[in-house]
Amino acid sequence: MVTQELLDVEGMKSREDEFLASYAMCSRATRGRAYSEPEPRYRTCFQRDRDRIVHSTAFRRLEYKTQVFVNHEGDHYRTRLTHTIEVAQISRSIARALRLNEDLVEAIALSHDLGHSPFGHAGEEALDELLEGSGGFNHNRQSLRVVDFLEKRYPEFDGLNLSWEIRESIAKHGGRSGKGVASEFEPAWQPPLEAQLADLADSLAYDSHDIDDGLRSRFISLEELRQLQLWRAAEQSVIAFYPPMAPKTLVARTVSALIDRQVTDLIEATHQRLTEEQIESVEGVRAHSTALVGFSQEMSVLKREMQEFLSKNLYQHYRTLRMARKAKRFIAAIYNEYVQHPQQLPPAFRERIQVEGKARTICDYIAGMTDRYCQDEYKRLFDPFERV
Repeated sequence: MVTQELLDVEGMKSREDEFLASYAMCSRATRGRAYSEPEPRYRTCFQRDRDRIVHSTAFRRLEYKTQVFVNHEGDHYRTRLTHTIEVAQISRSIARALRLNEDLVEAIALSHDLGHSPFGHAGEEALDELLEGSGGFNHNRQSLRVVDFLEKRYPEFDGLNLSWEIRESIAKHGGRSGKGVASEFEPAWQPPLEAQLADLADSLAYDSHDIDDGLRSRFISLEELRQLQLWRAAEQSVIAFYPPMAPKTLVARTVSALIDRQVTDLIEATHQRLTEEQIESVEGVRAHSTALVGFSQEMSVLKREMQEFLSKNLYQHYRTLRMARKAKRFIAAIYNEYVQHPQQLPPAFRERIQVEGKARTICDYIAGMTDRYCQDEYKRLFDPFERV
């Protein structure tokens, strides 16, 4: 019997050199970590980053943080965790086709929402308003704060001590290169293709899956969706390929077709752009004037129509707005109570006030809460019949 050789970290790096495209970010080219650590025997630096993210407390909390619908609204709606997993899955599929670094893009995708507050964007807006004059709140900056400082899992350092490229990608998530990016992360540089890809996969995932959740909630209808060119084309392709099926199955297959169309377009349009711009290295990616990962012009128009539809019919639906307003009241009440009486904070947070300041310490505590914990904390603080 022939015994196969093990693939150690040097073998993995050599495989990257051999297989990945010349403009992909190889693990051997990393700028390293803030704190030097021995290299694992069977994992590259980006694989280790991915594992640290998955095992973090902040990652587990995503299970009970809002995507669009608050967790208690139903068991089948997306949460921040399921959304994050979907982004990682889509990102890896695209990265493999483009011969980019799958381990890096997966780690970026898994980390991109670690700093999100409870109750989704409503919670983020509430904290940003409350911290006006104290630095505000942004979930990208908070994600970086989580991985650099707030996670306490190692005796040698605070945070997760992630590779520079992961931290850069968090700082530049959502096209934030340039203004507002700390000098530590080379503001003039475009992020690597893997980070650009994770950004687009994020948008692709939430557009498509918010439609699915919107149909489940009956905030939007199939009749309305059929006015959209992209949905109509995806649905017609399903009907032409499959035998007649139940409406629920038709929706599932159409959402899948919707994602596939966007993924295919993103792969082909990006490859064409890289070829036309003669991009041959990571340095060429970083020096380019604009992002290189993107949809075709035709798909961008179709996606814009879909996003405008979702904004009007789902995100601005009166019940969605009611949930958002309620969430903002929860967070504002809790924040102001802590500001007036910080002695009610847990001891570990009270001790940080002298160093971090009252506003930022309270923000860190609230941003780390799940929807459920935030609701329970509100009851503990304000309901006279709730046990504290």
